[in-house]
Amino acid sequence: MKTHFIVRYLQGLQGQTRTLLHSCAYGLGAGLSAVAFQLAITWLYNAGLLRLSQESKVTFALGSLAVIVGSSLVVGVLLSVFCPVAAGSGIPQLKLAFWKDFGTVPWRVAWVKFVAGVISIAGGSSLGREGPSVQLAGAVASNLAGLAGEPKQNRRAAAAAGASAGLAAAFNSPLAATTFVLEEIIGDLNSRLLGGVLLASFLGALAVNGIIGPQPAFALAEVKTPTWVCYALTPLVAALATLVGVYFQRSSLSLRRRSKAVRWLPGWSIPVVGGLITWILGVSVFWQTGRMGVFSLGYSDLSDALAGHVAWKIAALLLAAKFIATICCYGLGGCGGIFSPCLFFGGMVGVIVAGVVGLEWSVVRGDVVTLAVVGMSATLGGVVGAPVTGILIVFEMTHQFTLVPALMLGAIVSQSISRSMNSESFYDALLVQDGHRIDHVRPPRDLHSWQQLPVALIMTKNPVLITDLSRTTMEQELKSHPYDRFPAVLEGSLAGILTRREAVAALAENRSPVLEPPTTCRADQTILELQKLLIDSTTQYVVVTKRDGSIHGVITLHDLLRAQVEKAGA
Repeated sequence: MKTHFIVRYLQGLQGQTRTLLHSCAYGLGAGLSAVAFQLAITWLYNAGLLRLSQESKVTFALGSLAVIVGSSLVVGVLLSVFCPVAAGSGIPQLKLAFWKDFGTVPWRVAWVKFVAGVISIAGGSSLGREGPSVQLAGAVASNLAGLAGEPKQNRRAAAAAGASAGLAAAFNSPLAATTFVLEEIIGDLNSRLLGGVLLASFLGALAVNGIIGPQPAFALAEVKTPTWVCYALTPLVAALATLVGVYFQRSSLSLRRRSKAVRWLPGWSIPVVGGLITWILGVSVFWQTGRMGVFSLGYSDLSDALAGHVAWKIAALLLAAKFIATICCYGLGGCGGIFSPCLFFGGMVGVIVAGVVGLEWSVVRGDVVTLAVVGMSATLGGVVGAPVTGILIVFEMTHQFTLVPALMLGAIVSQSISRSMNSESFYDALLVQDGHRIDHVRPPRDLHSWQQLPVALIMTKNPVLITDLSRTTMEQELKSHPYDRFPAVLEGSLAGILTRREAVAALAENRSPVLEPPTTCRADQTILELQKLLIDSTTQYVVVTKRDGSIHGVITLHDLLRAQVEKAGA
């Protein structure tokens, strides 16, 4: 009854009061879900792999094998059967939902992401919790908006606020969370959603401070001002760390593309392959060094590296093993993010460079720490394409202001290299791989420019075609697909448009259907030209054809209107 009263109260609010209280609800709900996610991962990891690491080597090897294989199987089934959208980090999926679906994220995404993410990361997969926290929190906020009476076409503010609160809670970094959402998801640092995002980020950080504590993610002793040796090595560390990130992105996406094309293995079993490779690498490194960094987040070993307790040769071993393990876990369909691995890669690069240089010249401990955090920021900023976030997130995680000048220098080097070698950030490249053009997901804000874009950006590819007008075919297509119109391709050419109403009538009257005349255009024609064609069409349906006459896609009036609403809300 109390919950019902609160929902009705929120639904009845108006104006700025409504916006303010909704943002508070999104921030607290999303922040608490991210904190619960973090606590569940920590508890399960400590009860499983960490406890096994205190046993004999044989017990650890056999126990960790059972844990990582079992967890990978469960994750594979959850993602394949219940919600494929919950795979990977979740940030590109939330970005797509923000722009394409107006911020509406089904509740199914939230619970599958929570369960699969906890099992995957705590079970040892070499992935991070921050990306999943963003998708989980964004989904929770989107559904809270639904409970508060927001229509499905008006939940972008909720999704953005939830994402910001989730990242702030995951890293205890409200400023970085705000800039990340504005840079990466919204794509506009001056967005009108800034107020809600900032408030939700503060509440997400408040939630993690109140439940877990105010400590930074990585505790460092006070770092003195870097020496000239450190500043001289900073461009080198940033360049090497960025190159690691560039090839991590290329390798992960390449493996992901190939794994999706595999047909001889069921989809739910593919994450197990990544788990097995991680287990082999993780156990091998653990037997040689006693370190668990290949498994799960790796934050314990990264913290030790920042404290100067990891030799550069061990750092190199950890970097190589975790690099391969993360590529396999992500590329083979695991559930987890890339933030933590990127920070790990960059930190180890800094330790390695400092160690190698220290063989000939003196490198003080403060310089080692600075080079490590420069590497962390460079790898993360280069991979996600968000340099401001890369600087702020490391600064807030360490609480060391003296690191900022070196971080800024490293960001300049990182962005110049990453943007010259990769045309898109990791998340944008993943969306492109899945068939989502970024210009389609986030249309330009200028109406005239948008109308000059090609039709290909808003068309629906691979439409369902009617290849004959037999009774059996029409019954089967009507039963299998909910569409109102079907292009009829007879004897290899487009003959017309079969409407559902006409097909139903023809079946009932036992006669041949009458086709509507088709309206066609080419994929390179402009959206402005398409608008005129849709107005003239008797079916409000345009078939996009290739130069040889074959069908490339279709566009309905609904497709056009949805794209226009997205443009207006951008």
